[in-house]
Amino acid sequence: MIAIACVDKNFGIGKDNKLLIKIPDDMAYFKNNTLNSIVIMGRKTLFSFKDKKPLANRINIVFTHDKKLKNFYSDFDNQDNTKIFFVDNKKDALNLISKYNDKNCFVIGGESIYNLFLDDYTKILLTEVDTVFNADSFFPNFDKKKFIKTSSDTKYYNSISYKFSVYKKIRVD
Repeated sequence: MIAIACVDKNFGIGKDNKLLIKIPDDMAYFKNNTLNSIVIMGRKTLFSFKDKKPLANRINIVFTHDKKLKNFYSDFDNQDNTKIFFVDNKKDALNLISKYNDKNCFVIGGESIYNLFLDDYTKILLTEVDTVFNADSFFPNFDKKKFIKTSSDTKYYNSISYKFSVYKKIRVD
């Protein structure tokens, strides 16, 4: 299981259910990594997308307790190689994931969903932005001693520096 997020220096990920910053290079990085994969998110993350549509060419697993959403989203299922499933617990999500064991699985937010799968990550892909925003949701504080970090060269967007960092879990047998 892989987490993917864009974070500020304090690991902030969002404010008022919106991204803190939209860096075109980061948006492309997200799309390239998650295309034709499974993406796991909460209902608020789904509602933050354009027109509240699930991500195309992906299997979307959405955590919610709202049973009415399934009917509302039935038109989106199977369009553009897109599937959408609704779950209200981790066990059901893991059962769904096991049916697609040939696909990578990305946790894409929000804060509570990142926390729910914290112990399951084998890799964490973070776009680390070198500034602090006024955030109200955060990526979880994971044990960095259990991961090896590699990073790209520093890049800039509107004079704000950022880099793509990959944290790979160290196998401890």
